[in-house]
Amino acid sequence: MLLERLAALTGLDRALPASGGAESVETALKAVRKWGHKVKGIPADRAEVLVCSGNFHGRSIAIVGFSSEPQYRDGFGPFPPGFRHVPYGDAEALARAIGPHTAAFLVEPIQGEGGIVVPPAGYLADCARICRERGVLLVVDEIQTGMGRTGAFLACQHENVRPDGVILGKALGGGVLPVSAFVGTDELMQVFTPGDHGSTFGGNPLAAAVALCALDVLFDEGLIERSAREGAHLLSRLATVRSPLIREVRGKGLFVGVEIERERISARDVVDRLFARGILSKDTHGTVVRFAPPLGISREAIDWAVEEVRAVFAELGDGLRRAA
Repeated sequence: MLLERLAALTGLDRALPASGGAESVETALKAVRKWGHKVKGIPADRAEVLVCSGNFHGRSIAIVGFSSEPQYRDGFGPFPPGFRHVPYGDAEALARAIGPHTAAFLVEPIQGEGGIVVPPAGYLADCARICRERGVLLVVDEIQTGMGRTGAFLACQHENVRPDGVILGKALGGGVLPVSAFVGTDELMQVFTPGDHGSTFGGNPLAAAVALCALDVLFDEGLIERSAREGAHLLSRLATVRSPLIREVRGKGLFVGVEIERERISARDVVDRLFARGILSKDTHGTVVRFAPPLGISREAIDWAVEEVRAVFAELGDGLRRAA
């Protein structure tokens, strides 16, 4: 029942369940490589997957191997070949990078770990068109952006994009236990034959029941619409925080980042001060403070939190002026 529901919600055909998100990313990589060899006709062991600079898809050897973040790679090589970077947010760069051995393009609709990097409007739709025209699979990693986080069930649905594969995780487990899934088209999923792939705990009855409950809550309580509404409010309120220490406020739905002037302060300092005031946020690379509050957050809680953010930046600004 879970697999059928995920297929219906994504507009795709089949789903493979797993546990952690990285496991489903690995499932996707296996699927697109085999599709490249068996369906597209790429010579054996030559299939290439294009990924974006600044990506984050997990922590396995293969995945950190195609990260562009030095810390994620340091000390873990050698890494599997077959991955090539293109700039994020540049559809024309993707078009130029596609070659005869390109099997797929793996992309995040919004780069979360990269610092809530929102691509230009129309980027994902352009990527989908280019991939379709060039015979390349489009796989969208919605582990962080899916399940209503950006104000739609999938972030790619903001641009009416139907990819060949979608990766889900994190919120699919409802905060109770790890659940993930790779959902794809029939053509892509049928490359797997018995014995090709498996997952020890993927699709176990408890995990499936939890995931179904998480989906029920998401829709029954209107959390997707709430994310869109309250996320717009959060963005507009954060935009009123005036500080020379803030470079930009960006995001979509309840997935928001505040980029700071790294030469003057560290995002870690901001995060620590917010924590002392009762607000959980995340430092990304020392440059961005990330906010991903519960989808059920009240407007009153948002307004309170923004005033705490305002106070923290005022404190930091005063401290820097005194030090000068």
